[in-house]
Amino acid sequence: MPGRYRRGAAALAAGVSLVAAACGGDDDGGGGGAETVNTIDQSINQALQSTTTADDATATTATAREEPTSIEEWEELWAEERATIVERIKENGWGLQADGKTITGPEGFSIDLAACAAGWSNTEGLTDTEFKIGQSIAQSGTLADYGNYGKAIDVLLKYYGDQGAFKDSEGKTRKPVYLQKDDGYDPARAIPNVDELLDSEKVFAIWTLGTPATMKTYDKINERCLPHLLAMTGHPAWGDPVNHPWTTGAPVPSYTTETQLWGTFIEQNLDQFEGDKVVVAALVMNNDFGKVYDAGFRAFLAQSELLKDKVEFVTESIEPSAPTITDPMTTLASKNPDVFIAMTAGTSCTQTVTEAAQNGMKENVKFLFQPLTCSGTGFVAKEKVGGDGSAANGWWIFNPGVKDLKDPNMQDDVWTVFARDLLADNGIDPDSSSLLSGGFSYAWPFVQTLLIAQELDGGLTRANVIVAHRSIDMTPPTHDWGIRSVMNGNKDSYINEGGSFAKFDSVNQKWVVEGQLYDLNGKSSNCAWDQSVSACK
Repeated sequence: MPGRYRRGAAALAAGVSLVAAACGGDDDGGGGGAETVNTIDQSINQALQSTTTADDATATTATAREEPTSIEEWEELWAEERATIVERIKENGWGLQADGKTITGPEGFSIDLAACAAGWSNTEGLTDTEFKIGQSIAQSGTLADYGNYGKAIDVLLKYYGDQGAFKDSEGKTRKPVYLQKDDGYDPARAIPNVDELLDSEKVFAIWTLGTPATMKTYDKINERCLPHLLAMTGHPAWGDPVNHPWTTGAPVPSYTTETQLWGTFIEQNLDQFEGDKVVVAALVMNNDFGKVYDAGFRAFLAQSELLKDKVEFVTESIEPSAPTITDPMTTLASKNPDVFIAMTAGTSCTQTVTEAAQNGMKENVKFLFQPLTCSGTGFVAKEKVGGDGSAANGWWIFNPGVKDLKDPNMQDDVWTVFARDLLADNGIDPDSSSLLSGGFSYAWPFVQTLLIAQELDGGLTRANVIVAHRSIDMTPPTHDWGIRSVMNGNKDSYINEGGSFAKFDSVNQKWVVEGQLYDLNGKSSNCAWDQSVSACK
């Protein structure tokens, strides 16, 4: 929806020079030259330098056609896009090769099946009538709201299953069986969940939620060689098609890209700060998720000629299970910061808003940022922050462009109406959580991947699914018009890399986009993550 984008912040004027993705290196897999964790991805920098206006940004990323005005038109568009992808795959002979030993895909993508665990099956988790999907997800604890992802995924899978959409080229029509197991956002609980789904349930494909759980399980999942698509985390490590070909990440920009956008925002607003130093304070979740935020932002500061001697960066950490955050927020407030960034998720996102209103940061800090993990209105709505909701007024976010089903500005949007009705038909209040919107942003590309895979020779198989996913190039209804869902083998391993800065309007209870839409698809370098040093190689 190009009309939603307007120039509103000094930081986002035409000609802004941004730098993103403080993690790269292709490890023989394309996507740029070898880089260390302290190197900024220059291809992102160049792409953003060439972006000039909001209108231009939208014009270059949107498809040539007009946005569909009905679900039927959306379905027609997706059918056309899927047919193009299927044709490309078949013309290039990608997929499971005749010798049964290798899977190939775009831009040098290749999987050696000899490296898979003994007894690997291309069709494990399939019967003639069902396919089984496993999920470890938080349904309890301080991040239980993310369990709403699973609710949205479940209803969209059922919707297409009930329509008989999952009929493959072998003539078999299947329905999805979606098994969810609560891990409370605790990797110690996620590990046995994944083990059970792999060994007892023998699922066809698997999902994990959160950086800590995914980091602890993705080696094993890749050794078992089953699709681990759209892991519910934006850590850059999931962009590693060479070493972890079965895993891909969230349909949002990576966390390191987000940190570089924060840094550039500060660069472009330096004239709004007084004194020799700019104090940036951050509340950091004490796990792999929070640490990559912290490292990414520090990497940007170290290489910014404008900020490396100008910014004083102070942090306090919290445990994911912390019931309150008053003490660390009080400590950060005592530093008299000019900028505050929440490098956290779940309940603590809302708590940063309420604590900032109580400890003086709301009045005294120039810019307060929520993370993209807490996009949507759900974490900052007045029913969450209390009173008239003014505590959240003026907070900023880099919004990944996911349409919020609760946003009053989106209630005439075709997809929003469809998704809200689908939830209601399944007994789920569409206003109960903004994260239902995020759930659809995972469910939609997953469904499309299955629909592409089943049209390939051999029908629905694990090999066809991963090739279909690594070849996807489609228009998501779940994101703002102008953002595409694209992967391209070893060359582009991040499915969605777009978004815009937004500022919360508590009176109208919505995020208001400030400036242009950024679409950086295909620009981020791959990241072969080294867990021993917590960095890209």
